[in-house]
Amino acid sequence: MRTALVLALLVFAMPAYAANHAVQIKGMKFNPAKISVAVGDTITFTNAGPKTHTATALDGSFDTGQLAKGKSAKVKISAAGAHPFKCSIHASMKGTVTAK
Repeated sequence: MRTALVLALLVFAMPAYAANHAVQIKGMKFNPAKISVAVGDTITFTNAGPKTHTATALDGSFDTGQLAKGKSAKVKISAAGAHPFKCSIHASMKGTVTAK
């Protein structure tokens, strides 16, 4: 009984770990274009297309910089809410990160 109580307390006392999510850039699109994450999570943007792209939040909360074909960049989401983003090179490419 005492062991079960100690184990239960340890489970609830363990810190939550941030998750890593992936967004692929291909065919002049972000896939997925809409993604839900928790505050503190990381998103890895990977360019699988032939052209250089960025993933740039309109609110300035993240920017991958220019990603050539095959390159990736990680961004940490540090604030709750909706964070629309676009490719700063190809303005028709858009997406939204929603953080809770």
